[in-house]
Amino acid sequence: MLNPSVFPPAFNPASAGFVFQTLPSASHKRPEAIIDQGAIDTLLDDDASPVEWSEEDIVFLHWRLLQEISHLADPDKPLEEKFDTLRWIFTEREKDRQPFSFVSCLRVVGCSPLSPIAYCGLVDAQEIRDRIQNNLKAWLSATLERYPVWVREAVAQNPEWVEARLIKNPQWINEQLKRLSVQDDLFA
Repeated sequence: MLNPSVFPPAFNPASAGFVFQTLPSASHKRPEAIIDQGAIDTLLDDDASPVEWSEEDIVFLHWRLLQEISHLADPDKPLEEKFDTLRWIFTEREKDRQPFSFVSCLRVVGCSPLSPIAYCGLVDAQEIRDRIQNNLKAWLSATLERYPVWVREAVAQNPEWVEARLIKNPQWINEQLKRLSVQDDLFA
């Protein structure tokens, strides 16, 4: 069951329903912890040294993954990213218990005392999925408005085909648009 104070009954993409706001707390100073890019690069370049993850870091990573849901409502986000997020949300139910699955992220962020959001307890993942599914057509329509008619038709008629192309090459649509614009110039 959803906590009404966290997920309002009338869903609005801009509401706090899927925008997980961090709590002002001295223990959650993520931006300052990530500022030293040189130190991060040194850690990532050194394959021999293991990266130590605290429990708070792992909870924060779950929270960060859930932030991707808010990008579904943003018409400027690329289709490939949206397909990837949707695949993660609507994955097979057998994978719901896997670490970092959508359901696992909801459980960890909702129940952990180290969570960067206020405690909301267990959240009904199917209810969240239903809310996302109810808004998905409007969100994707807004995103597709940026593209030519042939892209909109391809997504509407065969989304799996478009998704397969984008998985192989996230720039596929941009390359097709460039190729078509060059062809148009040749016949101008």
